[in-house]
Amino acid sequence: MSRIGKSPIPIPDKVSVSLNGLDVTVKGPKGELSRTLPDGVDIAQDGNVLVVTPSSTSRRSRERHGLCRTLVANMVEGVSQGYTRKLEIVGVGYRAAVQGKKLVVSAGYSHQVEMVPPDGITFAVENNTNVFVSGADKELVGNEAAKVRAIRPPEPYKGKGIKYEGERILRKAGKTGKK
Repeated sequence: MSRIGKSPIPIPDKVSVSLNGLDVTVKGPKGELSRTLPDGVDIAQDGNVLVVTPSSTSRRSRERHGLCRTLVANMVEGVSQGYTRKLEIVGVGYRAAVQGKKLVVSAGYSHQVEMVPPDGITFAVENNTNVFVSGADKELVGNEAAKVRAIRPPEPYKGKGIKYEGERILRKAGKTGKK
């Protein structure tokens, strides 16, 4: 049995959970998320905790047990606290700005790259070089942060580009001169 799947999910105050079979809807101060869990698991609410259990002893049920527990726990945390990914822009002349809801990035191209956030995602910029991607859905926040990073991934020689906060860029030595 999954160690992660065994632990119950506490439901904080101001968060409401509604279960309809395998459909889970979580509402909180940061928004509302819903998801249909795959077959092979059962979910039940016991007071202010959620418990996910495998519906049978089959391999498929045991495989999905920990996954489903983590997905529901991420939904509960997302609507109560939210998720944020921070990206750092490194390079001379590289900068970002928010215009309305759009993120506008200047990253060494002949044009500026504009990104329109999907519903539930917000962009924020600090000091022209720190970009914050925020939202209630952990998966969506991670995907949008990856799209921003893909505008100009960090290169290994000078380290210029857009990187996650704390990401370590493996550096290369570069060319050596003739002797």
